[in-house]
Amino acid sequence: MEILLQLFFSFAAVGLVCVGGGYASMPLIQAEVIDQHGWLTMTEFVDIFTLSQMTPGPIGINAATFVGSKVAGIPGSIAATLGFVFPSVFIVLFLGYLYYKYGNVAAIRGILNGLRPAVVALIGSAGLNFILLAFWNREKLPVDLAKTDLVAVLVFVLAWIAQKKKTGTITLLFSSGVAGLLFYLVTGTHP
Repeated sequence: MEILLQLFFSFAAVGLVCVGGGYASMPLIQAEVIDQHGWLTMTEFVDIFTLSQMTPGPIGINAATFVGSKVAGIPGSIAATLGFVFPSVFIVLFLGYLYYKYGNVAAIRGILNGLRPAVVALIGSAGLNFILLAFWNREKLPVDLAKTDLVAVLVFVLAWIAQKKKTGTITLLFSSGVAGLLFYLVTGTHP
């Protein structure tokens, strides 16, 4: 029961301050589940965010569900997911009330515009962590360029190009997964 409360309150804390969508939640969830509680390794965390991106629904909620499942099974999934959405429900209801009651969008717009650069910084930080893990199997700088995983870099570049050409996310992820599987079958190692 204690672990379920920890999951609920940890994800409620993330949900309370998470502004800017699922990608902005990545470093916040990472701080809770890896740094503070040690529930996951960085590799498990990246795998969970990969799965969260591939499954329908918001990435932050999916990540909460997957983390909860990994830590405490189905009850953990429920506790983490409810914790993540709990603050949002009340904040959105409150802001909706203010919007319709007072119609003063400029003040709310000002707050959101002030938060935008911080959200970009959070997303960039999480992206850098993911790149370090994908290309060098490390969580921190500095890296040894001689140990760069060239297959991972190739998949990254091809995925980047495909995404810029408006390839669908499902097609892109499916193709990358198939490429990884083929690489494993041919070489016996993972990229």
